[in-house]
Amino acid sequence: MPRNPSNVLRLTIDTEAPEAPYEQVRAHIAALARGGDLPTGYKLPTVRGLAEELGLAANTVAKAYRALETDGVIETRGRNGTFVAAAGGVAERELAEAAQTFAARARRLGITEDAAGAAARDALRAAYGR
Repeated sequence: MPRNPSNVLRLTIDTEAPEAPYEQVRAHIAALARGGDLPTGYKLPTVRGLAEELGLAANTVAKAYRALETDGVIETRGRNGTFVAAAGGVAERELAEAAQTFAARARRLGITEDAAGAAARDALRAAYGR
């Protein structure tokens, strides 16, 4: 469960640091994703949007995003955007995508988090015969 999903991507660039700005962006996003502060399926800002927010060139952020994608931390879904990738294999990724779809649909329907969780638990009990 993410600890602070609405406030997690607060990046700052230290111009005095020995690490290049792209590496600072890459390392920060990777640490947040691997530490659970950025949940699977979290939509990252666009390259241009994050670059503007940080006062960096778009190519700098794009380089960080490419490195993160190579490492399997994020995934780009074409025009839909860039998201935190699920850890693990294909089954885990598909499960994470299904869970994200379920959560988004429940929210659009105005269902509370508790009610959505109860519905998911009921469905799991039925599927696993409990």
